[in-house]
Amino acid sequence: MRDRPAPALRARGLGPSIVALLLAVSLLPALAAATAPRIGLLTMAPGDEYWARFGHNAILVVEPDGSATSYNYGYFDFEQENFFLRFLQGRMLYQLVALPAGIDIDQYVRDGRGVVLQWLAIEPQPARELADFLAWNAQPENADYHYDYFVANCSTKVRDALDRALGGALLAQTRARSRGLTARSESLRLAATLPWMYLGIHFGLGPATDRPLSRWQEGFVPARLYEAIGQIRLADGSPLVLEEQRLSEHRLAAPDDEPPRHLPWFALTGLLAAVLLAVGLRRAPGRSRTIASAAAAAFWLLGGLLGCGLLALWLLTAHTAAWGNQNAWLLPPLLLLLLPALDPLRRDVPVPRWLGVLGLLALASALVGLTHSTLARNGQQNGEWLALLLPLQAVLAERLWQAGRHRDG
Repeated sequence: MRDRPAPALRARGLGPSIVALLLAVSLLPALAAATAPRIGLLTMAPGDEYWARFGHNAILVVEPDGSATSYNYGYFDFEQENFFLRFLQGRMLYQLVALPAGIDIDQYVRDGRGVVLQWLAIEPQPARELADFLAWNAQPENADYHYDYFVANCSTKVRDALDRALGGALLAQTRARSRGLTARSESLRLAATLPWMYLGIHFGLGPATDRPLSRWQEGFVPARLYEAIGQIRLADGSPLVLEEQRLSEHRLAAPDDEPPRHLPWFALTGLLAAVLLAVGLRRAPGRSRTIASAAAAAFWLLGGLLGCGLLALWLLTAHTAAWGNQNAWLLPPLLLLLLPALDPLRRDVPVPRWLGVLGLLALASALVGLTHSTLARNGQQNGEWLALLLPLQAVLAERLWQAGRHRDG
């Protein structure tokens, strides 16, 4: 995933670290007789910041003259034209940056992130072609690429470049294998320590992210690509990884192996909130009823806006991971039309009958979402949101319907 904005590179201006010097010393015997560049995969553990939670990687190229360059696909520039518009549209531009290896590695070491280097057994001619391609790709006129969270990010670009150098061996040995991981499960696992990030990802991802990934597709996560590279065998049966070096120990909390399971807490929260709303809206006019009515209006406002946002992501942007999001059924935009019920509910007077009908339609929409998620093949994994939101929709629909009936009476 993304690693850092380009301006950070200019601002920090770091020099070679002790780690980089040790790396150079370790290369001396190999470089003495080298006639082609030596290729390595650098894998950096996740950082604490939200943009570093997925980890990172880069390709290390060491030329026969001893120069070491890190080719890093994880940079973006806030100053690029229409940056925020591109972000909203899902048409972000990232770029490949070629950095002196010592400077690039030092940034991660200083952040407390573990760095592992895998030296790869790539034949001289493919190694030369890979080095030349990366040097060309890093030129300003060639460096930009259209970023996608799961299929075209800083890790998949590294994966694809290495696969070309290996004549397709990486793809051939990983595309038919799967262990059931999904883009959602991997994203939630890595975002679990940041609640706002976890909730935003979980709510915003659509059903396409719940399909089991092949080991090749898992490569959007740098640590998974590191694992896959370690299992690749060459045509003669020898391992692709010649040697592995740990350049820096990880000093931060490591991510869990599995995503957290929060369904019981979501369900408990939904039921408790629904009970409190039901009790508050049945009270005589007063403070409790005012608070409950305000909470209902806040739910309709926030829910309706979120529903509009999900539909906009689906219909108006290139964020393919958000397309078809079933949470749009749970929070339909028509919730915004229920806001006129705030004052009648607060004062305990009948509401217009059409508001009661709209309340039932909102509940029916949520039930459609439940049906689709539970019965559809490869349905979206949104059980937590169903458990949280359905009780609220049911209570509010019942209250509006009853208030509308009282008006008719």
